[in-house]
Amino acid sequence: MTTGALLFAYNNDTIDYVNMAEWTAKNIHRHLDIPVALVTDVVPNSTEFDKVILVPSTSENTRYFSDYAEHVVWHNTNRSNAYELSPWDQTLVLDVDYVVAGDSLRTVLDNSHNFLAHRWAYDITGINDFSGLNYFGNYNMPMWWATVMMFRRDKTTQMIFDTMNMIRDNWPHYRNLYANPRYTYRNDHALSIALNIIDGHTLAYPGIPWKLASLTPEHNLTEISQDEYRVDFVTPDKKSRWISIKNQDFHAMGKKQLGAIIDNSH
Repeated sequence: MTTGALLFAYNNDTIDYVNMAEWTAKNIHRHLDIPVALVTDVVPNSTEFDKVILVPSTSENTRYFSDYAEHVVWHNTNRSNAYELSPWDQTLVLDVDYVVAGDSLRTVLDNSHNFLAHRWAYDITGINDFSGLNYFGNYNMPMWWATVMMFRRDKTTQMIFDTMNMIRDNWPHYRNLYANPRYTYRNDHALSIALNIIDGHTLAYPGIPWKLASLTPEHNLTEISQDEYRVDFVTPDKKSRWISIKNQDFHAMGKKQLGAIIDNSH
């Protein structure tokens, strides 16, 4: 059985996602020792990718990025095509802003489930309550995060991705059905609804057995050394604090800060 990672990267005028994917691929090679395939619409000038899958970006969304203080064009609606695009029998799909700083994802690859994603995320600093992010819509639908997905090929997994495609292609209907005030399509919401449908609306689908460590854009992220990072933040009572993160994976939700780290790593 072949095993590899799959990254999606479509650049826009603000963010170089392909450069971010190259850096992520290096980390995957170092810590997980598996090949990496990139889905993109440009030929990258890099040897870090074991396979490049050229797929035109067929749609775009606009999202407000607080670290850039502007609305940014965002091409990321084809992650639900990961099942058909992946060249691997077992695939680890990662957001390119997911920092691989250790080998914890080996546990996910070795798990007996054929599909896994994070059910819960949390703020590394403990400042932000993620209840508004771990649920969505007026009915407080539990959210599974598409930041990290592991799948092996079987009928159920294929149904999950087919259902995500159906939800994406009919997003206004499903947005209304789940009373979601968010107009813009989001992969996390499509995945959550798909798992809910596939699992018979029990809200009991298994998830990755730990919470997704996350860093929101208002906190300041810098690199101390390879696989070690510093986070500076301000407490609710206006005190400046910092913590270090070493050999721990995390989701860097602030693209601007992570981009600066990547630029300085070359």
